Amino acid sequence: MDWLAQRWPPLAAQSCLRPGCLAWLLVAIAFLLSYPMLRTISLQLHSAVTGSYLSGTHSIAFVNCPNEQIARDIARTILEKKLAACVNILPRASSLYFWKGEIEETSEILLLVKTKTSKIHELSNYIRSVHPFEIPELISLPIDQGNPLYLKWIEEGVAEN
Repeated sequence: MDWLAQRWPPLAAQSCLRPGCLAWLLVAIAFLLSYPMLRTISLQLHSAVTGSYLSGTHSIAFVNCPNEQIARDIARTILEKKLAACVNILPRASSLYFWKGEIEETSEILLLVKTKTSKIHELSNYIRSVHPFEIPELISLPIDQGNPLYLKWIEEGVAEN
């Protein structure tokens, strides 16, 4: 502090750079920087204590496949690898999309994959490794709310690493 007072006397005299103020400023900055982590921990603790559902713990992933056989093969392996608790195979859907500058139209089979949000990255890696499309579709959305018993069933059906 003496160094600051010698270099800039007016700033040191009127500022809040005394040791006590500086300590409070550092505590406030540390709190603001750690707020997202503290919020996450407090929500998880609240969920564990009250038994309530923590929004976003589970997700639904959408995967389009070119035909029913490929869809079934991928769905079965997802379940065998415990990457999901359930995979719905929806009937043919018409898809229109841009591909290499042209509008394409095709029929596809949609998979709805119910899993833990923590498994989406591993699921995505698996889909990219086996899917016949050059750029396979995998989009996930977090589950905000749902039947607590069903969400617990998903939790129990998906392996932890």
